[in-house]
Amino acid sequence: MPLPRPLLATAFLLATAAAHAAAIGAGLDFSHQDWQLACDNTRTCRAAGYAPESGEDGASLLLTRHAGPGQAVAVELLVDDDDEPAAADLHLHIDGRDLGTLGADGEQGGHALSRAQSDALLAALLRDSHIHVAHRDGRHWELSDQGAAAVLLKMDEFQGRLDTPGALVRKGTRSEASVPPPLPAPVVRRPPMSPPHPGDDALARSPELRAALRATLDGASGDCERFDELPADAPLQVDRLDDHRVLVSTPCWLAAYNAGSGYWVANDHAPFLPRLVTTDGTDYEAGQISADHKGRGLGDCWSHADWTWDGTHFVPTSDYQTGMCRGMPGGFWVLPTLDIEVLDQATAE
Repeated sequence: MPLPRPLLATAFLLATAAAHAAAIGAGLDFSHQDWQLACDNTRTCRAAGYAPESGEDGASLLLTRHAGPGQAVAVELLVDDDDEPAAADLHLHIDGRDLGTLGADGEQGGHALSRAQSDALLAALLRDSHIHVAHRDGRHWELSDQGAAAVLLKMDEFQGRLDTPGALVRKGTRSEASVPPPLPAPVVRRPPMSPPHPGDDALARSPELRAALRATLDGASGDCERFDELPADAPLQVDRLDDHRVLVSTPCWLAAYNAGSGYWVANDHAPFLPRLVTTDGTDYEAGQISADHKGRGLGDCWSHADWTWDGTHFVPTSDYQTGMCRGMPGGFWVLPTLDIEVLDQATAE
């Protein structure tokens, strides 16, 4: 899902994130025509398909497959309808054939497909097919197969299933036991935040701290153009991390329907040595910076990222999008490429 502005980071944070990603394994984000794929660091993959781009929006399929040998594909379907139709009112149709009503709630709240329906759908996605879901009152929603084969092939490749009996696209005789197992979600332990110190208000108005922050933007000032628009007497936002370090934030940029703030970790006294975490943050609470941005003004697709304080750095702990911008307010699904478990240190030990 293209965004008006990419997520940005300093060289320091990129190095930290790269080391972090190397330690946990990288995810994957891929799209082709009306289908997209998001695989996370545990090797779970989710493929989403939508209505034909030339048709009316309003329906989406989600295919979820966990890593490891012998894993089935769970399929669910969601329609954008104010009446929230019951599963018993919706029928899946493939090439003119009625495959029956849909099932109970899927993993992400959509209508689950049965195993027989899922198998028929997976076969249809690999050929030129006509797929739609129909309501008993006559309404129907089209679903596209365009791009599905490329996305499912990429899923097989990421999960190490190519040329195995369980592959979705390129089946073969390579042992199913050769498929890599799932990876556990890594854990980040978040320490308790220190309460504010008496000097934090003065720190927020320090010209020296402001100058130190500004120096980190040299060569990248376009990413934080609002920094130089701040009145000289306007305080920065200072949140205490521990007895010696603070998180400092200030507005950075404003676009048509998105905004971003800069967040820095700094010493609470000179030399401040600030380290820029991101210029795309939208919120901070209890040791976690988040960034939420619309893909377009309708708000039918979003991206989300988190950075969590581990006592030394803010490390990436979540990265997902809600799917293509195809008419569903808030987006159809949660499609993560990064899955980290965050535990509060007081309860994690």
